[in-house]
Amino acid sequence: MAEKKQRIKFGKKDSQLMIRINCDERDTFISLCEQQDTSAAREIRRFIRGFIAQHQESGS
Repeated sequence: MAEKKQRIKFGKKDSQLMIRINCDERDTFISLCEQQDTSAAREIRRFIRGFIAQHQESGS
């Protein structure tokens, strides 16, 4: 049997962040995410968590 990847749970997702970006950039980003077998939302959450961790370490 194939092993399932374990996902890290970060709690209930109960909020949204609305952003406006160029249509071409959005389409390219979505396409690249699909090629990497991930979702745009997952990658944006990963970026946000990394950004927070990086900047909290430096003492805000």
